[in-house]
Amino acid sequence: MKRHHDLRAEQTLTTLNQLLDRGVEKISLIIRHSERFFSEDAQMEPFMGLTPEGKAYAAQLGAALRPGPSLQLHSSFFGRCIETAYLIDKGYTRANNHLLDHNCTQQMLAPFYIKDIETAIHMVEDQGSKQFLRNWFDNRIDDTVMEHPEKTADRLCEFMVDRIQSMDGTGVSLCVSHDWNIFPIKEFKMKMPHETGGDVGYLDGLAFYRENDQFWLTSHQCDPVAL
Repeated sequence: MKRHHDLRAEQTLTTLNQLLDRGVEKISLIIRHSERFFSEDAQMEPFMGLTPEGKAYAAQLGAALRPGPSLQLHSSFFGRCIETAYLIDKGYTRANNHLLDHNCTQQMLAPFYIKDIETAIHMVEDQGSKQFLRNWFDNRIDDTVMEHPEKTADRLCEFMVDRIQSMDGTGVSLCVSHDWNIFPIKEFKMKMPHETGGDVGYLDGLAFYRENDQFWLTSHQCDPVAL
């Protein structure tokens, strides 16, 4: 089964290329995985892979990445994120005849903020995902079920900034994650609630970078925000 979410690879590439054109030398991107299958069984959620179209989208994104800056790949340990990173790698390698280092899975790119997954799944089924997110962000969900939402946003931003600080020379660190890892950053750092900012599309992303001794966050929806 599919659900419709917009593809936003082009917008993500535009944001990245605008930063590169300005001379920004170190960038970390957190993006949602590519288009994937869904199941009516919530227990199957971690195991849903990419659709054929989603596989093509990921490879096309890789082929469209500029070959100049060094490229590092990181992903959630969920299969659809590993698959997306692999196909980005494959697309990039085919287009540029240049091998990349292997993708590294990272716990911070997975749903680390879910403490009681069984309870959380039942709550999402009862409330719907959008209302569940609002309840989480408004601190109406016990912290035995979900990590504190603003702390979650802080930890994710710290992880993305660390990707920049750990780079040798110029480069792009591309981190494949989930929409629920991106929503808290938009809510608390960009002041963009999902009710007005909309869904996080496939391959939709946020860019972190350093400029003038300051770390910044931006996207195709938002002017740069100082961290």
